[in-house]
Amino acid sequence: MKQWFEDRIGSAINGSNPMVMAELEGGYAVFGDVQFLPGYSVLLPKRHVSSLNELNIDERQSFLRDMSILGDAILDVCHADRINYDILGNTDNFLHAHVFPRYAIEKRERLEKPVWLYSSDHWTDVQYRYDPMKHDTLRKRITEYLTNDCQKNHIEHIIF
Repeated sequence: MKQWFEDRIGSAINGSNPMVMAELEGGYAVFGDVQFLPGYSVLLPKRHVSSLNELNIDERQSFLRDMSILGDAILDVCHADRINYDILGNTDNFLHAHVFPRYAIEKRERLEKPVWLYSSDHWTDVQYRYDPMKHDTLRKRITEYLTNDCQKNHIEHIIF
């Protein structure tokens, strides 16, 4: 039997992906596996596709809108200075959008470059991995923004 992380989209669809924070119209907002930039999240599409171009135009609009709203949630909750968005697909051959908060406390030489240029230990070292004891409060606040605050602001794309 596959582990949830071997099929992140399928496990989000079937409800077994524990990292899902909210189901949105255009995808699933999931908390990042690593948290060296607190609040890092990913948007997964509602179906398996390799790239944004495989979605029809309505699906694209929903996916990209929801990607930006996930960014709004992270900005609000994490008090980040800005958000970096990345849709690459070079390593994992399925559509997913990385939503990275960027902070003034980052070293200037890092802040001026893409997140991917952080040393490889930031992606693999256990100290940066998602830990419910350290990160669940932040995760719950982002989830709350996506499920409650969006509803209050009449954003009608959240699936309840």
